Amino acid sequence: MTASAPLDFSSLLAPDLPPPAAKWNGFAKYNFIGGHNDADQLPLEPLIKAANDVLTREGCTLATYGLASGPLGYRPLREFLAGKLERTAGIRCDPDEILITSGSLQALDLVNGILLARGDTVVIERATYQGALTRLQRLGVQAVGIPPAGNGMRMDALAAALDDLKRRGVRPKYIYTVPTVQNPTGTILSDARRQAMLRLAAQYGVPIFEDDCYSDLIWDGKRPPALYAMSRHGGVIHIGSFSKSVAPALRVGYIVAPWPLLARMLPLKTDAGSGALEQMVLGEFCPRHFDTHVPVLTRALPAKLETLMEALNEQFGTAAEFDDPKGGIFLWIKLPDQVDTQKLFAPALAAGVAINPGAEWSTDKDHGRSRARLCFANPSHEAIRAGVATLAEVCRREFGVPARIANVERARA
Repeated sequence: MTASAPLDFSSLLAPDLPPPAAKWNGFAKYNFIGGHNDADQLPLEPLIKAANDVLTREGCTLATYGLASGPLGYRPLREFLAGKLERTAGIRCDPDEILITSGSLQALDLVNGILLARGDTVVIERATYQGALTRLQRLGVQAVGIPPAGNGMRMDALAAALDDLKRRGVRPKYIYTVPTVQNPTGTILSDARRQAMLRLAAQYGVPIFEDDCYSDLIWDGKRPPALYAMSRHGGVIHIGSFSKSVAPALRVGYIVAPWPLLARMLPLKTDAGSGALEQMVLGEFCPRHFDTHVPVLTRALPAKLETLMEALNEQFGTAAEFDDPKGGIFLWIKLPDQVDTQKLFAPALAAGVAINPGAEWSTDKDHGRSRARLCFANPSHEAIRAGVATLAEVCRREFGVPARIANVERARA
């Protein structure tokens, strides 16, 4: 019998799929991408104990979907979150107003799933989370970008955009914002701008979608109240995550919203429940260790940021521009105009350096063209220095960036 040719699936693929993924060959030698955390600060021993304790005590509940806690997620974890959010963010909510998700990405999908349809419009920060932008693009939703100034989104620009949309008969489905340690800029929206955003949202009848995934990683531990807490009209949906404060691979996020909204999300959450073990372990770990673990983590991260900024100054001088964020795990940098960071990506990766090109993190591709996001939490201090030196060499070779000349000029000034 003659062997038949393998089935060609290419003609059967659904239309409008994203580009195929590249085969993974391991992390780059100098990896400045992804929301990876500091492996040295992973609270491994307490997590191991939490896993043993909770499985010994409640392991039999793994025999049921939802761990006998229902579809919203493991109740002890939701009870911890309700107390933690009130204590740190000013959010007063019942555990039954919290839905546990498989990371904040699923939270994004669920909120989008109940609010967005093809052709809709949302208002969003000009530089923002790539995961939010790619979802909007795939859904066929227009994203109107609002520029920042200093400590967050410009409220005059937001007011002008909302007014322009209203004149054109367009009602945005939401204002998406990362107000506390903004991704990728690292800014923290001031209290005054938070109040102004809430007023504008109420005036134009537009809800706010608040992504608060990085709010635990503020160096001084003092975060502003969440927009959800400040709202008097209930027009805010709040999402968060344990990925940055505990461990990214645990894939546990959450949504805070009134039950009528969660009730519309649950039918779209077709995974039969987020990972049970992860929820159980965090539900056991967090009440005992979260408040002591996070300060340890936020003491280690600023030192790595300082190493990154020193390395950039040393290798690029005035050719690299950046602000000094007050929290988070990433730095948003501006390289000279001749540098296209999307074109820089491939030769940098070939040299062992992985970066996030700025155009992928911006509604304005020209604005993001010469920018890049560098994540500093996971690499060692030595890898940060060596990686930046390698990146500078690639920039000199590919784009003629005069790093050392600029550095000498800065020193003379």
